[in-house]
Amino acid sequence: MIAIYGKTFNKSNAPHAQELFDLLEKKKMKFTVEKKFLQLLQTELKLNVSADSFESFDEIKSNTEVVFSMGGDGTILDAVVMIKESEIPILGINFGRLGFLASLGREQIHAAVNAITSGSYMIDKRTLLQLQCNKPLFDDNIALNDMTIQRRDQSSMITVNAYLNGELLNTYWADGVIVSTPTGSTGYSLSCGGPILYPTSGNFVITPVAPHNLNVRPMVVSDEAVLSFEITGRGDSFLCTLDARYKAIDSSFQLAVKKAPFCANIIRLTDQSFLTALKTKLNWGSDQRN
Repeated sequence: MIAIYGKTFNKSNAPHAQELFDLLEKKKMKFTVEKKFLQLLQTELKLNVSADSFESFDEIKSNTEVVFSMGGDGTILDAVVMIKESEIPILGINFGRLGFLASLGREQIHAAVNAITSGSYMIDKRTLLQLQCNKPLFDDNIALNDMTIQRRDQSSMITVNAYLNGELLNTYWADGVIVSTPTGSTGYSLSCGGPILYPTSGNFVITPVAPHNLNVRPMVVSDEAVLSFEITGRGDSFLCTLDARYKAIDSSFQLAVKKAPFCANIIRLTDQSFLTALKTKLNWGSDQRN
């Protein structure tokens, strides 16, 4: 069975969404749709979708073989949290903008469904990071992209003491610090000057956000390491994020990041690769001289 998940949806994409559901029905593929998303499709987009729905993924995970994520990269991030340790493969169909993770475009819906029915696809195992804290913080403590510690609102810069396996690594005077997986290295970390990591490199990258000490640069460490953090600053409150989720914290919170004991399995077609995505999505290697 296919579980279909989505969030917000632009009305201009309604014909493409209808095409997907019509194709699934034509091929007699069994599918179920997340309840709120199904209501959005039927009431706001006026799509003709007749399907069972689910509220909690625990209801259906024993019968689910593939999750279709309909949206952008943010929808995939939420889908990863939804399926947790079940490691059920996720196929991202990009109805958003960039679509680095959700690499299949609207025009590839037929190719995506055919690949699932024939089993002619690849699975990329993506490392997840896991956040630990001395106080209750997030309900779900995993992230596919990154964990960040940031100043809040317009407060002054913060001081972050970072430790690698218990040993002081560095003290960052900055607007924040990013701990990114290889998957997340092409996101927020990249925009702050961090390196691009190959998905199977087995690393995390620590990237400061607007550091005040000029000799501080992003650092790549093994994902077998445990990174821990203590935060101080002139303000009383800071932000901690896990992908798109965020919580307010203060200096009494002690945070630690390590590799999660399970992976996210992202489906790609056989003619796609990470390097292809770099070239098509980020214009990697593009040069007017070539």
